[in-house]
Amino acid sequence: MKRNRKYSTAFAITCAVCIQTTGAIAEQQIGYGPNPTLPKPESSLIPTVKVADAKGWMQGGKPTPAANLSVSEFAADLDHPRWMHVLPNGDVLVAETNAPERPEANKGIKAWFMKYFMGKAGAGVKSANRITLLRPSDNGGPATKHTFIEGLNSPFGMALVGETLYVANADALVKFPYRTGDVKITSAVQKVADLPGGPRNHHWTKNVMASKDGSKLFVTVGSNSNVAEHGMAEEENRAAILEVDAATGATRVFASGLRNPNGMAFEPTTGELWTVVNERDELGNDLVPDYLTSVKDGGFYGWPYSYFGQNVDTRVEPQRPDLVAKAIMPDYAVGAHTAALGLTFGPASTLPATFSNGAFIGQHGSWNRQPPSGYKVIFIPFANGKPNGEPQDVLTGFLDADGNALGRPVGVEIAKDGALLVADDVGNKIWRVTGAGNTSSLSAPKS
Repeated sequence: MKRNRKYSTAFAITCAVCIQTTGAIAEQQIGYGPNPTLPKPESSLIPTVKVADAKGWMQGGKPTPAANLSVSEFAADLDHPRWMHVLPNGDVLVAETNAPERPEANKGIKAWFMKYFMGKAGAGVKSANRITLLRPSDNGGPATKHTFIEGLNSPFGMALVGETLYVANADALVKFPYRTGDVKITSAVQKVADLPGGPRNHHWTKNVMASKDGSKLFVTVGSNSNVAEHGMAEEENRAAILEVDAATGATRVFASGLRNPNGMAFEPTTGELWTVVNERDELGNDLVPDYLTSVKDGGFYGWPYSYFGQNVDTRVEPQRPDLVAKAIMPDYAVGAHTAALGLTFGPASTLPATFSNGAFIGQHGSWNRQPPSGYKVIFIPFANGKPNGEPQDVLTGFLDADGNALGRPVGVEIAKDGALLVADDVGNKIWRVTGAGNTSSLSAPKS
């Protein structure tokens, strides 16, 4: 009977997906803002799966910019570009990367289906495990590409401090010497600190951001599960932002209860650290909103015991009312299942003034919501160091009329000249966004 139930469930999931993967997209703006309305949790034997098949851009295709904006191709023919870091001389580093080998993550019928559908969504490619350097051209055309570092382990975040480049691999924070103008690094890797990895490594992406003086490195580490279904022992130093001492590698938990933090940035007026977080699944279409929040030293943000403050998740055993009582409510919801990954703060000086003060967020897009959400880049206006106003679309059009993914935005960065750069890991491109009619272009750095 147990075997029959397993395959009956698998068949039901497959049928549910077949039914839900047709039809036009009509995204709803639900679950946004500082005080979102949260519906009651929903539960079902078969969770919603709505995968946008990865199609890629046709020749000459590109995302749709908002009014008064323009988008152009900064780089193409990359291999699953996920994250970027802009160097002081204007060169742009791009992590071409995907998940490492994770044998424990692929066990069981549910894991098999997840792997299958993530492959359809464009997330099944083998990791290139490299960082590529993009050097802007003098004439404003596509950047030139240089293989910068090879042989990494699913690299993601990057941070330059003086002449030291830090890279966050899937299982360790490492560093390399760097000189201005370098187009290739051949020095041996130096480990700074181990990071949670292992054979499951459910949320494998690790981002890194340096403190202003460079003495501390903040590293994001996502949870090893949806809601601790494998036990809290597997969540040690996970669902957290870690603080690593750059000199010694000593590590402590800076903030916890953050299910899957990715993008980090310092808000320019206050200097506070902010992050975007992917929240938990299988509570319904509109739970739980991903969010943008300031990060307090020692702060606890609820996962897995509660969400968006002190809303208890009854699936988690044992319950921890003592921790729920301490849970900090995030600053701003950015939509359920939008997969908010990229984060950078303006000003983006080549964009109109309406985008001068606030946060740009790359939303990779849902795989378990009907209708889909995300698949765009948005801007959250700020005032006095806090979100202030409705989200504004910056780039859309990543889904076609049939619900296929032409591209999926991930990392966002401000180029040296003030343009907004967007990594697209399905389109395998970097997009450059400026104000409409803006004739400024990136100039080649001087080595």
